[in-house]
Amino acid sequence: MGRYRPPASPKSPYITAAGFAALQAESKALWTRRAEVTKAVTAAAAEGDRSENAEYIYRKKELREIDRRIRYLQVRLPKLHVVRENPDDLDQVRFGAWVTLEDEAGNEVTHRIVGADEFDPAQRWISIDSPVARALLGRGLDDEVAVTTPNGSQRYWVVAIRYDTD
Repeated sequence: MGRYRPPASPKSPYITAAGFAALQAESKALWTRRAEVTKAVTAAAAEGDRSENAEYIYRKKELREIDRRIRYLQVRLPKLHVVRENPDDLDQVRFGAWVTLEDEAGNEVTHRIVGADEFDPAQRWISIDSPVARALLGRGLDDEVAVTTPNGSQRYWVVAIRYDTD
C-alpha cells in the first residue's frame, strides 16, 4: 500500500515559444528512444529467465520512465498557452521579463520569468509559479519587493526590466 500524497497544485499554462518547441522536440525524441528500448526489451526477454536478467529488468524500468514522460507531455502540451508577444506595458514585470533585483547589501541578480515546464536555475530562469516570480508580477522599476523564502523574508528592489524576443 502506497503513501497518500495530495495532488500537486496545477501549474500555470504559460510557456515561451522556444520552451514549447523544446517540449515538442523532447516528445518526438522520446518516441524514437521508446522504439529502441522496446527492441532491447524484446532481445533481453529472449535470453531466458527474466527474474535474474539484469538487462531485461533495467530496460523495463527505462521503458516505464519513457512512457511516464510521454504520458505527461501528451496531457500537458495541449493545455499550454504559448506567449509570443511582449506585454503592452514594458515598464511592468510580466511573463517573459528579465528582471534585475538588488538586495539590501547591494548585490544584483537577474532572473527571467518563464513557464513552469521550462525553468532552469543554471540560466537564471525562474518559474512563474515560484514565490519570487509571484512577488514580482505587476511591479515596476524601483518598486520594493518582499519575498518569503524558507530562510526568512528577503527584500529586493527592481532595478531593471527588459523583454527579449525568443
